[in-house]
Amino acid sequence: MQEYNLIATCASGLEALVGDELRHLGYDVQVENGRARFKGTIADIFWANMWLRTADRIKIVLSEFEAKAFDDLFEETKKIPWDQYLPMDAEFPVNGRSQKSILHHVPSIQSIVKKAVVKQMSDVYHRHTKFPETGAKFGIEAVINKNHVMLLLDTTGSSLFKRGYRVEKGAAPLKENMAAALVLLAHWYPDMPFVDPVCGSGTIPIEAALIAKNVAPGSWRTFACESWPLFPDDLAQQLREKAKQLAKPEQEVKIFGYDISGEMVDIARLNAQNAGVLYDITFKQLAVKDFKTADKNGVIVANPPYGVRLSDREAAEELYGQMGHIYQQMGTWSKYILSSDLNFEKAYGQKATKRRKLYNGALRTDLFQYWGKKER
Repeated sequence: MQEYNLIATCASGLEALVGDELRHLGYDVQVENGRARFKGTIADIFWANMWLRTADRIKIVLSEFEAKAFDDLFEETKKIPWDQYLPMDAEFPVNGRSQKSILHHVPSIQSIVKKAVVKQMSDVYHRHTKFPETGAKFGIEAVINKNHVMLLLDTTGSSLFKRGYRVEKGAAPLKENMAAALVLLAHWYPDMPFVDPVCGSGTIPIEAALIAKNVAPGSWRTFACESWPLFPDDLAQQLREKAKQLAKPEQEVKIFGYDISGEMVDIARLNAQNAGVLYDITFKQLAVKDFKTADKNGVIVANPPYGVRLSDREAAEELYGQMGHIYQQMGTWSKYILSSDLNFEKAYGQKATKRRKLYNGALRTDLFQYWGKKER
């Protein structure tokens, strides 16, 4: 099989996690801002799409070059053997991004790349009319940064955070790949108690259960590359079956998801059922201030309301104070709390052991980490 240059893209702050995931899958990795580079065949592309928990997309790097004029962009794009990737009926939309570059007008960038692709394919297919674009989708991206151009082919389709198990969500849901990232950053192991005290639609405890049971997060969905002619017909079925055999359904866990809203608890249960982990998670309607446990050496991972709006800030700070009052008494537990409130520590009543900057969508947040002292 042909080997491709690939990148796995991700939210800022998650690059190291994506790199670790790829290394765990057996790939040599180079981590950069917002992405991790690796190489692989079409089977590896599908495998990475199916298994990466914290990435956004897997893309083929078709070419990289410098361009300071639209003529350069056109000619370099035209050099790519597009016909080896795109069939005659391919749908091939072009998306562009530009930062700190001479070629900064994105609509023009997209138009030039599209014209160059059409020109190359017209020459090969001896076609002088418009391509129908009625077939499989091949998302082309032109990313320019400081005049350096990357031409990419998206193999994923809908972002990898769209697992497919979450049929309902709350007002401010956490993306599935961010939830998985929080679980991985907490260094939690299946033999440790795990609690999400503000679980909402259940995404964090569900992702924890999937990690514990080694279930591929892409098990419920398809990917763009599956519809490409270069993708063997039976490959997806073979790889899905292989992933299924790697799962650990017998793995026992102690995972708890609590929320003050009974409606959200019902939604969480429904999502967990769709993910196949309903009986691995104990969901219960419970306010943070009423939480008690006799367990030790556990992990708390929480994405509480941020109180971004002024009217909500007082309630959020009160919740942070309740967390601090209860959790500071749990010395053997480690707590990982995500918040965009930079004064979180003051409301919580304790300085964090460590803070890690993350982005929840476009919102800057910090993961406030309070490390517990394990009791043997």
